[in-house]
Amino acid sequence: VLHVQEENTVFVMTNVILTLNQHQGRCPELPDDETECKGKNNCVPGYVSTHSNGIQTGECVPYNNSIKTCEVFAWCPVEDDYHVPKPAFLQEAENFTILVKNNIWYPKFNFSKRNILPTINSTYLKNCIYDSQTDPFCPIFRLGKIVEAAEQNFQEMAVEGGVMALQINWDCNLDRAASHCVPKYSFRRLDNKDSAHTVSPGYNFRFAKYYKDSNGTDSRTLVKAYGIRFDIIVFGKAGKFDVIPTMINIGSGLALFGV
Repeated sequence: VLHVQEENTVFVMTNVILTLNQHQGRCPELPDDETECKGKNNCVPGYVSTHSNGIQTGECVPYNNSIKTCEVFAWCPVEDDYHVPKPAFLQEAENFTILVKNNIWYPKFNFSKRNILPTINSTYLKNCIYDSQTDPFCPIFRLGKIVEAAEQNFQEMAVEGGVMALQINWDCNLDRAASHCVPKYSFRRLDNKDSAHTVSPGYNFRFAKYYKDSNGTDSRTLVKAYGIRFDIIVFGKAGKFDVIPTMINIGSGLALFGV
């Protein structure tokens, strides 16, 4: 379910289209305006379009009882992803939790800290779930709550996927005690979800698992994974009073005032 894609992100699969037992060979292409055919004249040997599953052989073969399509050299049978499962295959991902560990360092002040605060003990960490009111410093987040905090519906988002930001803000006044420098969490959806973005919505990618079948033939299972990618974004600032730049600024101000 979890899939590492890059640093500071975690992908949770919520929906899937599986194409089982694919092998390399010849098979009919998925039907659409370009691939449907009446005879060999409609199919061009060696032709490959942007969305082809393979290379056309030049033959026109039955896709089902009523439709013929151009035959292709490809991993067969080709994937049919026209219909995304709804509701999502893994609805229970809403109740999954993730533990986020974050370390910061302000080199100018030689100040470092982590989001698992000194006041948090192992017993609390094993039982807490982040809540902005009751547990604002718990680093364990329920996925459904993250999406809900961004005013989104998890089950709707789970069907075609999406991208969420988990933002950690460190805004620290280092003239105060270190215990006052604490993280503040916020959440927002990064991908667009509106009527103007209906083409290729959500978030998905494909990967394959390769194996040899009982005959020794190279085979694979193709997985088109839909899900939610959580991007962890850390930002903030720190400041500390320094008498020297303060005096310089006062002096400059008095000089300008004198002029």
